[in-house]
Amino acid sequence: MTYQVYLSGEIHTDWRDALINATSDLDVAFTAPVTDHPASDAAGDFLGPVEPGFWRDQQSSGVNAIRTRHDIDHADLVVVRFGDKYKQWNAAFDAGYCAAKSIPFITLHAEDLVHPLKEVDQAALAWCRTTDQVAELLRYVLTQK
Repeated sequence: MTYQVYLSGEIHTDWRDALINATSDLDVAFTAPVTDHPASDAAGDFLGPVEPGFWRDQQSSGVNAIRTRHDIDHADLVVVRFGDKYKQWNAAFDAGYCAAKSIPFITLHAEDLVHPLKEVDQAALAWCRTTDQVAELLRYVLTQK
C-alpha cells in the first residue's frame, strides 16, 4: 500500500523537492497545494469578477480548499512546513484542520519558531528541523529502521 503524504505550507523554497528526492526509495505518494502563488491567487477568477482584495481572495481560497481538504482527508500523514519568510496562516490552518480531524501531522520549521508555534507543535506528533529528519521519520514509519 502506498503511503499518502500531504506537504502543506511554505511555497518559496525547494523543501518539497528535497523531501521527495530523499525518499525516492520509499513507497510514498506526495500531494501538495498549488505552489504557484499567482495561479493560487487566481484560482477562482473564472467564476466571475469580484472586488479586488478580500472578495477575490475569498473566491480563490474556496476553490483551492477543494483540493486541499481532499488531499489532507486522504493523507496518512501531513507535513506542515513553516518557513522563515512570510506568515503561513494557511499552514497553521491546515495543522488545525488535521488536529480537529485526528489526521496525523508533523511540523517542519526552524528552532526560532518554537515559541510562536508552541500550540501547533504540541498537537503535532513530531517536530522536525530539516527535510532530512522528515525523510528519516518516513523511513522509520514505513520500514521500522
